[in-house]
Amino acid sequence: MFVGPVFTREIATAPRHWRLYFSRAVYVGSLFLLVCTVWLILFGSQPLYSLGDMARFGAAVFALISPVQLALAVGFAALLTAAAVAQEKDRRTLDLLLMTRMTNSELVIGKLLASMLSVLVFIVASVPLLMLLALLGGVSHQQVARVTGVTLTAALAAGSLGSVIALWREKTFQTLAMTALALMVWLLLGEAVSAGLFGDSLGGAAAREWGQAISPLRAIGAAAQATTSDVAMLPAAPWLGDSPRLFMILSAALAVLLNLIAIARVRVWNPTRETRPATDEESPEASEAAAGKSAGRDIHAAPGRTRTVWDNPILWREICTWAYGKKVVVVRLAYLAIFAACAVTAFGALKSEAPVYSGTLPAAVGALTPLFALGLVLINALAVTSLTNERDSKALDLLLVTDLTPKEIIFGKLGGILYNAKEMIVLPALLCLALWSYEHLSAENLVFVLLCLATLNAFVAMLGVHAGMTYPNSRTAVGVSLGTLLFLLLGVAVCMRMMIAFQASFDKQFLAFAAFMLGGGLGLFLALGRRNPSQAIWWASILAPIATFYVISTFLRSGYGAAALVTIAMYGYATAALLIPAVFEFDIATGRTTAKDI
Repeated sequence: MFVGPVFTREIATAPRHWRLYFSRAVYVGSLFLLVCTVWLILFGSQPLYSLGDMARFGAAVFALISPVQLALAVGFAALLTAAAVAQEKDRRTLDLLLMTRMTNSELVIGKLLASMLSVLVFIVASVPLLMLLALLGGVSHQQVARVTGVTLTAALAAGSLGSVIALWREKTFQTLAMTALALMVWLLLGEAVSAGLFGDSLGGAAAREWGQAISPLRAIGAAAQATTSDVAMLPAAPWLGDSPRLFMILSAALAVLLNLIAIARVRVWNPTRETRPATDEESPEASEAAAGKSAGRDIHAAPGRTRTVWDNPILWREICTWAYGKKVVVVRLAYLAIFAACAVTAFGALKSEAPVYSGTLPAAVGALTPLFALGLVLINALAVTSLTNERDSKALDLLLVTDLTPKEIIFGKLGGILYNAKEMIVLPALLCLALWSYEHLSAENLVFVLLCLATLNAFVAMLGVHAGMTYPNSRTAVGVSLGTLLFLLLGVAVCMRMMIAFQASFDKQFLAFAAFMLGGGLGLFLALGRRNPSQAIWWASILAPIATFYVISTFLRSGYGAAALVTIAMYGYATAALLIPAVFEFDIATGRTTAKDI
């Protein structure tokens, strides 16, 4: 056994399924397709004159692939590990593991590595592709080693973070939300240090170098650059090396520290309070029942204050009870802190700008982009866990045998999701209104931004509900839902970076991106419509990458109106394509009935 029976079982069973090999091939194939897309953009319409052009191509595509792989590794390592541990807690199987002879270290480290196995396999599988880029010139083997080291240590730190939070918290949404918030704090801390917020130099090193040693995105950028010297970042400690090496040391130390905390506290945090038998002093129901017995009241009556349930009990439970745990307040406070940091940064950027009276967007909107992305991720996590929690606790089976209609269940869940995520919906809209009031955002663009935000919020909420209904395995449902959202967000970021970096005509770029968009559309359909095929989901999956490409290209040419209208139309249609089958084909969507039975 390597690191205990949990990891040994994963190592023994994972190679037996075709999905491990298929997903690995798809991942490397997608990276290679990205390389081919860059080649078509750069040299599709012009001849290759010298080896120097080949070397510049190798360096450019290496600098593009490295942050893409880092974002995928960090995001999936953190969220999949958190979802895997949270699923064990929701199904009460973690309690069974705690009753075995496994030590705390075997349980924590084994579960961490078992959950991260697919991510680690992807990182290792990409090394041959990176080495092929080194053959083109412009990329050294040292750069490949540094990029791989930064990606591995960052993924281990992110996975350890998700594991610790999942072992600590009781509800799945709390786990996913706090993990996403912690990752955002990690990135913002690196940006704050790099901007000189804590001083222009620390310990003899510049603030920019410290930012590269803290932020994973800045570290991967520094690791992908060619270096002519191996100068140590800290003169007093030359053994630490440059900023990418210091980042690897700090990330590995963070992963070790988090796992030591989890090993020491796993049996203290678990079983959770919900599964522990309460004593007479701890149970308010027992105390109230005893008081009722002494007062001559009916002790068989339900204790506590009675409340009137609405006509839609699903919506009532989502709004009027702590359906996602009382500690969800911590999530809201953390989001408010990140909101305040983004707001201060945005208004600080406005000081150097004049008021905008035309259709141009201010540069401060870029400071709000992380806030918008974080809000979409949190809403999606809330949506998918609203159904996976019901399924894992066997409450969904009880709901399906009641007289509740599909409309009451679906719209009740959606209403509760939007209510519980009201901070993520209202606060970004208020920031946009503030920019408009200070005349840094035109009224026309304000309407466009608010309508696009409302459409995307509805889409990610329905995406989470659809994944939670379709996939019976909670880990798979969370992975598909958040993975689809991360794919869309990362795809938009990569496309925008390529279009800005490689100034070619948009017609030629469309031909270069054609294969990439086709592959993305097929991937979306496999994720969303493979289990319950639908023509509407098929067209939404195929058209979404094409529409997104048009939106990006039009946005970069300052066509904000056309970009907003296409965004609203496309993702509004996608929302309806997911919503209508969920309501009118409820039995098929939940798996109670197959299409062959009808």
